[in-house]
Amino acid sequence: MSIAQSAITPELPAVSVLPSAPLRGSVERSKSVVGAVDRTTGGPNVSRTSWELQDGNEGAFEGIVGRSASLQRALREVRVVAPTDSGVLILGETGTGKELVARAIHNLSSRRDRPLIKLNCAAIPSGLLESELFGHERGAFTGALMRKAGRFEVADKGTLFLDEVGDIPLDVQPKLLRVLQEHEFERLGSTRTQQVDVRVVAATHRNLKQMVQDGQFRSDLYYRLHVFPLSVPPLRERRKDIAILVRHFVAEYARRMNRHIETITPEAIEALLNYSWPGNVRELQNFIERSVILSPGSVLRPPLAELKEAAVQTTSSELSSLEEIEREHVLRAIRESNWVLGGPNGAAVRLGLKRTTLAYRIRKLHIPLRPQ
Repeated sequence: MSIAQSAITPELPAVSVLPSAPLRGSVERSKSVVGAVDRTTGGPNVSRTSWELQDGNEGAFEGIVGRSASLQRALREVRVVAPTDSGVLILGETGTGKELVARAIHNLSSRRDRPLIKLNCAAIPSGLLESELFGHERGAFTGALMRKAGRFEVADKGTLFLDEVGDIPLDVQPKLLRVLQEHEFERLGSTRTQQVDVRVVAATHRNLKQMVQDGQFRSDLYYRLHVFPLSVPPLRERRKDIAILVRHFVAEYARRMNRHIETITPEAIEALLNYSWPGNVRELQNFIERSVILSPGSVLRPPLAELKEAAVQTTSSELSSLEEIEREHVLRAIRESNWVLGGPNGAAVRLGLKRTTLAYRIRKLHIPLRPQ
């Protein structure tokens, strides 16, 4: 069955979850969706009332939708750090909304009337990243036909959001550290030092601490960025927000596409709540947009078969990756012990295991007994 066919095939009797009026209201109204919590299970209540619009002050916080405890903890930290001028390191998986958090920090700061400049460090080729950050003079390199201001210069007196900061090459990291500490830099091809006043908000989905240990990220830059770490929870840790987010995105995309979606089936509700959403809010948003496209009538018809297939693939990939992580961890300990397993300086002691247990893990993980 095709996606389109699965989307329009009649399912269980529909449950009304949207107001009877067409969804042509403002985005602000769509952001006021709330999700009730079943006190017996701790999860979202999938009854009709859990998906209804309320008239209370349940609006989104700076565009961030949700009321779960884990999200609210993160937003409290945003309120605390935003009025200061300190740097912030936003940590979280891909698709959790790190850019929205960075924008909230900027909007609540004293720099709100100045520009918020964004740069995805992973999207710029390593050879051009220095020029993007600090600018260049005409003739500084092949193709530099005119002077160009870098992001730090453009963001002067404002905020610079460096997304995927863990992807910055090692040779550029000392120059970034200098501008963070000394607030000065030179354009490529120039000897004139420029002063700059920029608040830097960085974000990454990588484990920077592990990258420091592996020699892939400078420790001094890590500690400079790590002034105020702020973790954004993944969607699987804020399941109470799924109902709110679904309602928000349905209202938004129905308004954009001039659709009049008023109900959703119980089967769809259950599937959306039970899926793990490895791609987090971004995956949910894209899925709801696709669902609205496939729903010509008043009932939301999401392609639920996609969620079942993705769940099987995700489970198998997670099991595989956990084994790979364990193998790498054991192998690193063996290498650091110079391939000695027992004794006070052996790998077993490093790993906190008995020698026999380590030998079993080595066989199970297919680790060679000698360096290859």
